[in-house]
Amino acid sequence: MTNSNAYLRTRVMSASPAELRLRLFDGAIRFLSQGLEGMAAREHETAYDGYSKCQAILVELLNALDPSQAPELCERLGALYTFMYSHLVESLSEQDAAKGREVLELLEYERETWRQVMEKLAAEGMELKVPPASASAPTIDPADTAAHVVGDATPDPATLARAVPAARRPMPGGYGATGGGPSLSVTG
Repeated sequence: MTNSNAYLRTRVMSASPAELRLRLFDGAIRFLSQGLEGMAAREHETAYDGYSKCQAILVELLNALDPSQAPELCERLGALYTFMYSHLVESLSEQDAAKGREVLELLEYERETWRQVMEKLAAEGMELKVPPASASAPTIDPADTAAHVVGDATPDPATLARAVPAARRPMPGGYGATGGGPSLSVTG
């Protein structure tokens, strides 16, 4: 095992469940970006590889949802992750980079929201390591969406409701829904 692999393994093994979720978002964003670059350069193998890795992360995020903690939230996040997955399938099969960029925008939004939820929970006394916001990440009010914490650091639903109030605004690209049928905008 090389030093960099050992370092990465140590970082992953010592990370909290909340940090691991953030790293999954980081990986999905990185792989989809690589896939989009491959698509633009007409490097089909690079595009497929990036998209496949991003899809695998979406499946992992979907499988990590625990409906016993917050059933409505998990249902909505499940619908969002399923939408992103199927949108990636369409993007790659149709060679439509616009659909891939829509998913990338949603992933960046989810990543920044999750980082802000971690920050809010840390401020309320939960011990979470919160990485700094990246310069390219959009600033999002934590009241915009809710998040689901996985593993041992799972707060009760009331803590999540305090961390992320029920107010919402449309997500980037017009994916927010304000009532009626299924919603891709998530509330607490």
